[in-house]
Amino acid sequence: MQEFLDAVVEQFQEHWIKFLTAAGFMAVGWFFGKRKAKADWAKKEFFDRINVSLNTIHDGKLYIRTVIEKNCADVFLNAVAVDTINAAARKTSEQDAIIPLEKEDHWYYLNAVLNEVAEKFASGTLKRDMHLDVKVERYLICLTCECAGDMRTRKIRAMLIKKALLQKLPKEMPQFESPRHSTRWETLKQLAAQYQKDPHKFLEVEICV
Repeated sequence: MQEFLDAVVEQFQEHWIKFLTAAGFMAVGWFFGKRKAKADWAKKEFFDRINVSLNTIHDGKLYIRTVIEKNCADVFLNAVAVDTINAAARKTSEQDAIIPLEKEDHWYYLNAVLNEVAEKFASGTLKRDMHLDVKVERYLICLTCECAGDMRTRKIRAMLIKKALLQKLPKEMPQFESPRHSTRWETLKQLAAQYQKDPHKFLEVEICV
């Protein structure tokens, strides 16, 4: 035991500057991380989070339901990709909630979202493979960051909506479960217009249930 303690002391004496430097970096990282977290909470901005929400209209009422919500790092799996989409999300406006990514990058981000969503509907895919009765619909996914209206929080949002619905949104404003959902209605109208002009910003998927 004494030999082990002597070895530890010797290592510390030889490398104490490295240990002290590492501890300093950890302390600085903790300080700025805490500071950023407080600032994000004060502004209610959480660009490190991605929320996948299902948007649908039934009997003239708009329904918004969260499918999943995760840290961006757990979805996009690359620090550069996360930093890129975080920076792009801050550039959205009331007039355009779609996150402005490079044209060739949209598929990679959307496919990463699909990989997370797919497990929610895996049972339907297996049922179809077994030739069991399933319901099949085509959906669209688009990445947005809403900043208009009375938004409680601002974060990256992947909109999931039935393709047929987005292509033929009702002309009249639907009823809302909450007055704040009027922002989502404006976003959906933006998505409908963008899909006609820039379909590369959307990923079309087939969902079986």
